Amino acid sequence: MKFVVMLVMLLSSTQVVADIYKFVDTDGRIYYTDEPRNNLYKRIIKSLPRPLIPASVSALRGDYFKNQNFSGANKKRFADLIEQTAYKHQVDAKLVHAVIQTESAYNADAQSPKGAVGLMQLMPDTAKRFGVIDRNDPDQNVDGGIRYLKHLIALFNPSIDLALAAYNAGENAVMRNNNTIPPYPETQNYVKQVLALYRQ
Repeated sequence: MKFVVMLVMLLSSTQVVADIYKFVDTDGRIYYTDEPRNNLYKRIIKSLPRPLIPASVSALRGDYFKNQNFSGANKKRFADLIEQTAYKHQVDAKLVHAVIQTESAYNADAQSPKGAVGLMQLMPDTAKRFGVIDRNDPDQNVDGGIRYLKHLIALFNPSIDLALAAYNAGENAVMRNNNTIPPYPETQNYVKQVLALYRQ
């Protein structure tokens, strides 16, 4: 399988037999593959010798992640930071986990071709806007990312869908499209994936 638009589609099989890599092109389209074409693809899932998840998307959240090696040691490493920072800013920690899983798979060193960095994939302007001096510092990155997410949730209240679309494509893109999810496949798939992780 060369390219898959949604990570959920890759995960719906009973077993991962190859590493999975993620790439975001200059137009913002997101791709997943088990055969990276160049070093711009970042590995987000390491192959497992045992079945990864059941077909039901409902297994994509909660205790299942705690008992599987889906995101490796990084999820455990950053769990307390995420929980505490989400509590401090009064944002649902489950939603933050879903965003981080989708953005970086808990890889604090993740960097996109567009320049987004860290666990919550902060762009330079967003980081500056929310007081993040070092985007590579997980504490600052998560704090800034959660504050940005909280801002978007308040801005597009009560629509979590629009807040997530704005996190991916920018709030102006949502507003330009009359407060609807922009017609970008990457953004539409992003919202579906985060919500699948969050709600199921």
